[in-house]
Amino acid sequence: MPFHRLMRRAGGANVLWATLALTGTATAATPVVTVPGMPPVSNPANLYSQSAANDFSPAVKGALQRVYVPNVRSDDVSVIDPATFKVLTTYKVGRSPQHIVPSWDLKTLWVTNNAEGGNEGSLTPIDPLTGQPGNAIPVDDPYNMYFTPDGSEAIVVSDAHARLDFRDAHTMTLKSRLEVPGCKGINHADFSIDGRYAIFTCEFGGALAKIDMVNHKVLGYLQVDKKAGMPQDVRVSPDGKVFYVADMMADGVYPSRNGTRLYVSNRGSHKIHGRRHGKGSISVIDYATRTVVARWPIPGGGSPDMGNVSADGSMLWLSGRFDDMVYAINTRTGKVRKIKVGMEPHGLTVWPQPGRYSLGHTGIMR
Repeated sequence: MPFHRLMRRAGGANVLWATLALTGTATAATPVVTVPGMPPVSNPANLYSQSAANDFSPAVKGALQRVYVPNVRSDDVSVIDPATFKVLTTYKVGRSPQHIVPSWDLKTLWVTNNAEGGNEGSLTPIDPLTGQPGNAIPVDDPYNMYFTPDGSEAIVVSDAHARLDFRDAHTMTLKSRLEVPGCKGINHADFSIDGRYAIFTCEFGGALAKIDMVNHKVLGYLQVDKKAGMPQDVRVSPDGKVFYVADMMADGVYPSRNGTRLYVSNRGSHKIHGRRHGKGSISVIDYATRTVVARWPIPGGGSPDMGNVSADGSMLWLSGRFDDMVYAINTRTGKVRKIKVGMEPHGLTVWPQPGRYSLGHTGIMR
């Protein structure tokens, strides 16, 4: 079994951290040997060091500063101006848009329309220079999407089929498929510091799956809590030694721009479809001590879900999934601004973001 069985709750927040066997992972004093084609890790002590505040790649030059919000039940995307906190436009995309995923080369934002329960799934490209959508590409059940560390292939996460589809990163032509039968509800992931494997969460199986990114095979599973656990989002620590996994009570983990803190969105409900104005909040975890150092409630109640940190690190943007809202949260004070959007906002992204490349989801930047 390739996992160390160390699972703990972090200071009262609903996040678990898992210490895993990090084959090939280096210490702060040792260079990281990455997989072929993956950009080098310049600082082994902080894999986020090149996605610090406003450290932009030339690839995002000219990109409009926007927040893109996929609304699952209204089948559209709301586009917010982060300077004015106003919705500029809303346009239709495919059925059941779940996440806005920046491409590895930072040139395209992909909307994953998984057509919940249907067969008409698709990927809609958005041009970040204009903010406008292009023609959708038919793709089977694209609930979420990631990219191989070398950027050659997209990894379409087929939640309904417990499967990973490896596709050409640009044309989305299918290359190969990997069945992950022990991972019911496979949906979110993050990658080891050297790019050799990824940890995927199994939301409806209470488990984690370890996937070999070089040979495209399942390395093993770790049962978290079969009866009550619902692991969802996951994020690796700056030194690559620990993976933080959010269960159903937490639903999202987002690193601060300086790599010292982790923001955890607590949706305020044990249910997949919760009520409005719940007891939603944000927990702030210190990476170094693995303790909760702050908790920010949503005034009047809410349901913070997925999102991003702004390019300068000053604002945490999260969808309010059950309240048809987006929350803009000041990362210094915890003050919350609310913006009305479409029906059931989900995996929003803030663009542009600092970093050399994107590993997918709403912006796993390295």
